Amino acid sequence: MNKLLWILFLGISVHAAGQRTAAGHAPNIIFILVDDLGYGDVGVFHQNARKALNDPAVPFMVTPSLDRMASGGAVFTQQYANAPVCVSSRSSLLTGVTQGHAVVRNNQFDKALEDNYTIASTLKAAGYRTVAIGKWGLQGAGKKDWPGHPLKRGFDDYYGYIRHSDGHEHYPKEGLYRKTKEVYDDTVNVTSGLDKCYTGDLWTARAKQWIIEHGKAKKRTPFFMYLAYDTPHAVIELPTQAYPAGGGLTGGLKWIGKPGHMINTASGAIDSWMAPEFRQAQYLDKTTGKMTPWKDVNKRYATVVQRLDAQVGDLLQLLKDLKIDENTIVVFASDNGPSQESYLKEDYTPEFFQGYGPFDGIKRDQWEGGMRTPAIVQWKGTITPGKTVGLPSFLSDWMPTFLDAAGMAAPARTDGVSLLPVLTGKGIQQKQTLYSEYFFEGKTPGYADFEQGHRNRMRNQMQFIREGDYVGVRYDIKNSNDDFEIYNVVSDPKEKQNRAAGLPELQQKFKAGVLQMRRASAAAPRPYDTALVPPVPENNARKGVQYRFYKDNSPWVPQTAMLKPVRTVTGKDLKGTATKITWVTEATGYLKIAKDGLYTFEVSTGGKAFLRIHDIAVADADYGYTPGREVTGRLFLKAGLHPFTLISKGAGPTTGLYWSGPGFEKRLVQAQDLY
Repeated sequence: MNKLLWILFLGISVHAAGQRTAAGHAPNIIFILVDDLGYGDVGVFHQNARKALNDPAVPFMVTPSLDRMASGGAVFTQQYANAPVCVSSRSSLLTGVTQGHAVVRNNQFDKALEDNYTIASTLKAAGYRTVAIGKWGLQGAGKKDWPGHPLKRGFDDYYGYIRHSDGHEHYPKEGLYRKTKEVYDDTVNVTSGLDKCYTGDLWTARAKQWIIEHGKAKKRTPFFMYLAYDTPHAVIELPTQAYPAGGGLTGGLKWIGKPGHMINTASGAIDSWMAPEFRQAQYLDKTTGKMTPWKDVNKRYATVVQRLDAQVGDLLQLLKDLKIDENTIVVFASDNGPSQESYLKEDYTPEFFQGYGPFDGIKRDQWEGGMRTPAIVQWKGTITPGKTVGLPSFLSDWMPTFLDAAGMAAPARTDGVSLLPVLTGKGIQQKQTLYSEYFFEGKTPGYADFEQGHRNRMRNQMQFIREGDYVGVRYDIKNSNDDFEIYNVVSDPKEKQNRAAGLPELQQKFKAGVLQMRRASAAAPRPYDTALVPPVPENNARKGVQYRFYKDNSPWVPQTAMLKPVRTVTGKDLKGTATKITWVTEATGYLKIAKDGLYTFEVSTGGKAFLRIHDIAVADADYGYTPGREVTGRLFLKAGLHPFTLISKGAGPTTGLYWSGPGFEKRLVQAQDLY
């Protein structure tokens, strides 16, 4: 077997993954993430339909810049946040893993983003200059030596709020709510010079200036920008003045760079400017039959959304002025559904503008309204204008998508899939099962818009799974046997009709699936953490292991889905895994589990390796791995066949997989264990 593999390695050549990019430079990438903007808050997704009703009882907002972006690019109508709250959602976006594998889960604000591959570090390895601007909140404990600082997670430059709660306030130096806020330029606190700087304007001006300076200094180096706004959520503060005329290179927001007058809107009174069209806005209150002024908090929200729209338009105009818009991918998305918080005297409720769109649920809900996000993608000359993408997808899909665009396969630990085929119309689009879990005490809101069964529901432990058109949702979970409510969210987006009774096979598939896609986290305990992972049907299983061999130049163990195998052979055991530095060996098969119980798996290798059982990431011997060290993972498994994938890269003589379980001590996985 070893002799056969060495012949394969020495005698066959293939194109590396990097040959997948089109001629020319790798594209620049900008990911714009906004905070608590609902699916229904954006014109093209819902507000334009409200406007078209021409009904005085239906207030609306307009987002012309985002609408133009949508008409010139692609709209994702079924993109989901990985979690219905900002910190967990953002952690999954940045690392490319679901909430079944993320280190940051639930409401673990300010917890350090795991020290592993990120969008930034992988794109940096692909030759990109990387920058993060805006809200972070994933820094970890400490002061000025934060372990999860952006500069320690792959970003070359950073400018913004480090701490989560600082992002509740939109004036760093002044503000109405929290007095001690800090903005950092890399590791230097620069808050003292940010007089009257409204954060939405500040982040935009800084982003524009960074792009201009990058173009002057490194014209042939592509860049990745993570532009994370803290608006419109929390303290819904107003800007100081009207948006500066024009946009792009010659107009709009400008970076002055002078302490006390850092940007060109840092003058006037803070929290003072309201869009003229909203100052005297009224609507028909159907309960009284009278025209009624909008509440101040609703005027504020509409102004902030309008401002956000202008900021995006300003940035897009800059790309056009610099003549780089055709070589820049721009993604706009929100981190979760709309919030009902304002931190002001008046509470905000997304009911007024129907920010949850045609769905039920808000932030912290795993109904569609809490999980779906407005997502728009622009890539001039590559994406067909006006494209609508109905593929169910996650924020965690953007990491493999961007790497695919850069000509590299994503790390094997990544749960997401590349969306490039559906965006460009080239290649075969992978489909996936979406999975999320979340915990939050309290009840869902009792909005009149929502279905009766969705109002005032206990949240607590929740789960979400989607396959095809069907979504399974569980609230207030007690154990792994609790039934899912099952909805066809394509034909029934409000999740009115629970179809679980008529879909018993799908019910069992969902119950098994959620156990086959996650790993327990001690910091985020679940009532199903020790449930036995169910096996797959044995069908006509035969002894042996299938090997596929690939060539890949990335510095990590790659996902193999987007790579073409050089050769596929069948072996009897896991001993034939010798590779050279650029070669990848993928061994797949089934482990025969004899008894129910807790099993321990240990991987050691002379290179790098990654082990999954089902879709569970069990052992990561890749990032930061020292050759020869054992990496351990434990799973509760039910007797039967369990599929595994062991991917090795540059492994030298062998990659060893050991295990122990009920009735036997640690030993090498052998031929009799494999099918």
